[in-house]
Amino acid sequence: DTLWDLAIAEVEKRENPDEDGKRVEVWEKSILFMGSKNGGKTTIILRCLEREEIPKPTLALEYTFGRRARRHNTPKDVAHFWELGGGTSLLELIRIPITSNNIRSFAVVLVLDLSKPNELWTTMEKLLQVTRNHVNKILTKLEKANPEVATEIKQRMRNNLQRDHPDYELVDPFPIPLMIIGSKYDIFHEFDSEMRKIISKTLRFVSHYYGASLVFTSKSEALLLKARVLINHLAFGCDKSKSVSVDHNKPLFIPAGLDSLSQIGPPPASDSNIGKLRANTPLELWKKVFEKTFPPKSLCDLQDAKDPAQDLQYAEYEVDVMRAQKNQ
Repeated sequence: DTLWDLAIAEVEKRENPDEDGKRVEVWEKSILFMGSKNGGKTTIILRCLEREEIPKPTLALEYTFGRRARRHNTPKDVAHFWELGGGTSLLELIRIPITSNNIRSFAVVLVLDLSKPNELWTTMEKLLQVTRNHVNKILTKLEKANPEVATEIKQRMRNNLQRDHPDYELVDPFPIPLMIIGSKYDIFHEFDSEMRKIISKTLRFVSHYYGASLVFTSKSEALLLKARVLINHLAFGCDKSKSVSVDHNKPLFIPAGLDSLSQIGPPPASDSNIGKLRANTPLELWKKVFEKTFPPKSLCDLQDAKDPAQDLQYAEYEVDVMRAQKNQ
C-alpha cells in the first residue's frame, strides 16, 4: 500500500461507524501562541504537553502537537500548537497557521510579560489587531462560500456571555476563542500595590471586552497548572474551571464570561483626569489611562533581532563554509 492508500483507509475508518455502530470522531484543534518577546510562551507549551525539555528561543514560527485519548480504546484527539516568536516583529506570519480550513477549530493564546508594563499595551494591541483583521478577512470570504459556518463562528463567540449578562451589548468579542496569560507573576508580585492594581484592572477589562479568559502565571507549578486547565479546554475540550480569582493581590484567574464591568469598575484615574481624556470607545479610554502611568516604549523589535544565521543551534558545517566563501 502507498501512503495515500493508507490515508484513504484511515479516513474511511473514521467516517464509517465502528462495530458498535457508533461513529468515533477525532477532535482536532489548533492554537496559536503569541505575545511578548521572552515572555515564556515556549515554557507554557512544554508544560501543557508535559515535556521536560529546556526551552530554546523561538525562531519565527514554530510548530508542535499534542495528543490525548478521551477514553480508553478511542482514537487520540490532536491539538496543533503554533508559536510566533519575536514579539511583534513578525506579524505577517500570523496568516500561515490561521486558514479558512481550520478557522472553526482555532484559538489564540496571548502571553503578556507582566514584568514589562511599558511594553504591554503596544504588544497586545498590535498582535490582536493583526490577528483580528486576518480572521475577519477569512470570515468575509466564508460568508460568500459557506454562510452557515461563518454565522456559527460569530454566534459561538457571542455565546461566551449569557444573553442576560448586563454587559451583553457593551462588549466586542474577539472573532475566535482568545485567552490572555500574564506571565512572570513572581516579578510582578514585587511591584507597588497601586501599579499592580492598574495592570490587573486593565487586563481584566481587555479580557472581558474581548470575551477572553485571563490567567496570571509564573514558573510555579501551581500557577502553571491553572493556565494548563484553560489551555486544555481550548486544545482538547476538557472542562474549564468554574473557580474565579479577581483579587489584584493574588494571581488573577477568570474564565471567559465570568467577569463584569460593574465588578471591574471604572479606569483607575481620578474623575477630573478622565474628563480631560478624549476617547471614542471604552477600550481607547482604558488605553489612555494605562499609558499615563506606563508610557509605551517605542518598539525597536526589528533593530535588535539577532541574525539567526549566526546562532550556534543552527550550525551546519557545509552550509556555513559555503556561506563564508560567498561573503568573502
